[in-house]
Amino acid sequence: MTYPSLPTTESAVAAIRAVAAEYRLAVAVTDDIGADQTSRRSSAPLFAVADPDGSLPHEAFVELGGSPAVTVRLFSDDDATITVDGVEFHDVPRGAVPAFLTSVYSGLAFVQGRFFPPGYRLYVPLPGDETYKERILGVSLTPWLSGRVR
Repeated sequence: MTYPSLPTTESAVAAIRAVAAEYRLAVAVTDDIGADQTSRRSSAPLFAVADPDGSLPHEAFVELGGSPAVTVRLFSDDDATITVDGVEFHDVPRGAVPAFLTSVYSGLAFVQGRFFPPGYRLYVPLPGDETYKERILGVSLTPWLSGRVR
C-alpha cells in the first residue's frame, strides 16, 4: 500500500496532531535533533551534530492523551514504532502512522484470542487490505484491550 508522503519528521508530527485534533486528544511532543541526540546514530562521532552527508537527523516522541494509551516514536529513517496500551508495533512506515492512529481511535482495531497457541493478538487494519498485528504479552488485558476482544 502506498501512503501519503511524509518526507520529514515534522510533517509526520503535524499529521499526528491533525488526527489528535479530530479525536480531541492531548498531544505532547519531544524532539531529538542532531546525530548526537538521535537513537539510531550511536555510531556518530563524538560531538557530531550532522550526518556525513550534511543532513540533520530528526526524531520525535509523541504521546497522545486519552484511552488507549498511545505513543509514537518517529525515526529519521522514514519509519516509526507505535505503542498501543503496551503493545508495540515496530517498523510502521512513517506515511502509515496517521491511518494507523485513525484505525485505533475510530474503533477498527480489535483483539483476537487463540486457544492454541494460547494468547491474544492486537489487529490494526489499514485501508487497502493491510493489517498490522502483534502479540499481546502478559497474562491480563487492559480495559481498553479487553473491550476490543472478538
